[in-house]
Amino acid sequence: MLLTLSVRDYVLVQSLELEFGPGFTVLTGETGTGKSILIDALQMALGERADAGVVREGAQRAEVAAEFHIDAAGVRWLADAGVACEADVALLRRTVDATGRSRAFINGSAVTLAQLREFGEALVDIHGQHAHQSLLRPAAQLQLLDEHGQLQAAARSVAAAHTQLRRARQARRDAEEAAAGAASERDRLVWTAEELEELAPESGEWERVSAEHKRLAHAASLLEGVHGAIDALADADLAALARIDTAASRLRTLAGFDERLAPVLEILESARNEVDEAARQLSQYLARADLDEASLARVEARLAAMHAAARKLRRAPEELAALLESTRARLAALTAASDLEGLRSAETSAAQQFSQAAGELSAARREAARNMATEVSRAMQDLAMAGGRFAVQLEPAEPSATGLERAELQVAGHAGATLRPLAKVASGGELSRISLAISVIAASATAVNTLIFDEVDAGIGGAVADTVGRRLKELGRIRQVLCVTHLPQVAAHADRHLVVTRSQGSDRRPAANVAPLDRAGRVEELARMLGGQQITDTTRKHARELLAQ
Repeated sequence: MLLTLSVRDYVLVQSLELEFGPGFTVLTGETGTGKSILIDALQMALGERADAGVVREGAQRAEVAAEFHIDAAGVRWLADAGVACEADVALLRRTVDATGRSRAFINGSAVTLAQLREFGEALVDIHGQHAHQSLLRPAAQLQLLDEHGQLQAAARSVAAAHTQLRRARQARRDAEEAAAGAASERDRLVWTAEELEELAPESGEWERVSAEHKRLAHAASLLEGVHGAIDALADADLAALARIDTAASRLRTLAGFDERLAPVLEILESARNEVDEAARQLSQYLARADLDEASLARVEARLAAMHAAARKLRRAPEELAALLESTRARLAALTAASDLEGLRSAETSAAQQFSQAAGELSAARREAARNMATEVSRAMQDLAMAGGRFAVQLEPAEPSATGLERAELQVAGHAGATLRPLAKVASGGELSRISLAISVIAASATAVNTLIFDEVDAGIGGAVADTVGRRLKELGRIRQVLCVTHLPQVAAHADRHLVVTRSQGSDRRPAANVAPLDRAGRVEELARMLGGQQITDTTRKHARELLAQ
């Protein structure tokens, strides 16, 4: 239930704070005062589209906040969204600045506009003054039937099943169209895979084999060079070690006469150790080295095989391992895609699921159509359409996301008249009255606690208007009902009466104001609605009579 509404710098509203209660509340006011602006502002707080045009001239931003008492389902929704909630109250706040930038909050937590709209849809149901126009659209008629029968969840399941069927069908068609081309590609891939699997190249193998071949091919030169190096360092008569030893021996004798030669002697001893270590490591290399002609032949054969495969496949030798991997992957993908039997089976399964869900929805729609026809026909009797009848005709249609049928609303305006499509009803007054009857009945069926009727009573008057007021008051016993109206007969039935006026704001610009009325104020407002600007004792008397009823 809507508890409070706060509006700042929204179109004609400079500043406004309103409190609401249960039951039936009406908003009235002279033409042009901005009665529907409050509804528009509330819709902005509920997540509807808004741009910079809603910001009051001269202001930096518009702000609307609406406080609601919520049920257990609303508390669960907030918990799932990670929004804190205390005392079963939700404060929805929306701002739009002069550049059109919008921000949304629930209980102080920032939320997306989609989240705000989703949450708002469970709080308020708004029936606009142009509702009868949407009733002429076939899609809206089917949607209305689903809403009346509370079949929205079943309709969503059918839409999801149809989406799955459409995807499965497209996958099967794509596979069939690609079958011929895939066969040619598969032959080429199989040939490539056979060539490479026989060779079995490994990642990095070309670099390893090339390095090994270079080493084996130069083995003789390596051995000869290492022997010569060992001779020069240690084994020959004039080897480096012998010469270092001779020089060190002479300097050791001379160092006894001059200490300045001692550092040079240390350098020579260090050099001897380094040369000795080099000779030792070269000897170890010789011990491990060999002239393995068999290994050389094996490596050369492997290089030749890889070169041959690379030329045949027009790839670099080092790319062969990656080519084998990608070829295997593509073959696996083609095999999966070419599983026509599997794709056909998946399509059949999806078709069965859609058929079952759509069949169940169709049966529920037939029952909802009978109930809706009975209720609207009964309501028509009270709306100056005695003997009138209403029906919902379900016609078979091509299977789609909306199910297996289309709905056509039909009406007979009086006894003896033939049922005709609602779109062909000639009288605008009849259309308005039927739309109103449908709106009230649909509102009774909804689980939403707050219902708003924005001048849906256009085109009626007199006794019919009185009946509409009575129905809205009855509806107010089980729901919170807000109604923007220009009819005194409707306003007289309200539990609360708010009047919208226009004055000059503190910024010297026109501003809309809203104030609750006491009984005396209601008499004056009803008298104005009855007689216009000239309020007389007669119109006041009539207004008091309306309230007394």
